[in-house]
Amino acid sequence: MREIVFDTETTGFGAEDHRIIAFGAVELINRLPSGRTIQVFFNPERPIDPGAIRVHGITDDQVKHAPRFADAVHELLTFIGEDTLVAHNADFDMGFLAAEFTRAGLPTLTNPVVDTLQLARQRLPGQRHGLDALCRHYGIDLSARTHHGALLDAQLLADVYVELMGGLQSAMQLDSSPSRSQLVQTTHVADPGVVLMPTKAELAALHALRAHLKLPNWPT
Repeated sequence: MREIVFDTETTGFGAEDHRIIAFGAVELINRLPSGRTIQVFFNPERPIDPGAIRVHGITDDQVKHAPRFADAVHELLTFIGEDTLVAHNADFDMGFLAAEFTRAGLPTLTNPVVDTLQLARQRLPGQRHGLDALCRHYGIDLSARTHHGALLDAQLLADVYVELMGGLQSAMQLDSSPSRSQLVQTTHVADPGVVLMPTKAELAALHALRAHLKLPNWPT
C-alpha cells in the first residue's frame, strides 16, 4: 500500500487569488516512510503576502528564479502517481492544487484523499487538532519547526498519521516486504507435541529441594 503525505505553502489564503510556492511530500509504503521525498518550489508570478511570509518564511526573492507551476508540475505528478494523498485540512491544499491544475490546463487530480484533521477529530475528540498540538500529543520532535515548511510539515504529518492509524506496531504488521521484515519481532512457541523429559541430574536436584523443604516426595 502506497500513500503520499504532502503539504503546500502558498502566497496567501484563497486559491482564487493566491498561488502555490512550495510542495513537499513523503512516500509511505504500508504506512512506513520509504525514504523517498520530494520538495518543489514554484515562481507564483505574484507577490507573497507579508502574513504568509511570517508563517512559512519564504520570500519573493527565494522563488523568483523557480519554475512556474505549469513548467514543473510533471515532477509532482511523477511522484504522487495515482496513490492516496494524505494532508492536514486537505480541502485547503486540494483546493490550491485544483486551481493550479486548472491554470496549467490539466485535469484535476482524482487520487483518493485522507484528511488527517478530520481523522484527528474522530480519534481525539475534545483536543486541539493543529499539527503542532498533535505532534506534542504523540511526542514527536518539533524542534526543527521554526517556520512552516512544505517538506518538514509533510514529514511531521507522516509521523502523526502513523500514530493516528494505530502507531508504528500497526504499520509494521501491515508491512510484509522482506526489506522491512527485520522490524517485526516474532515470538517462537515450542511445538506442544514435543515432550521434554528432565535429566537425572535435574530429578536429583528436585528431590533434594523437596527434602530440604520437607515436602512430600510426589511421584515423577
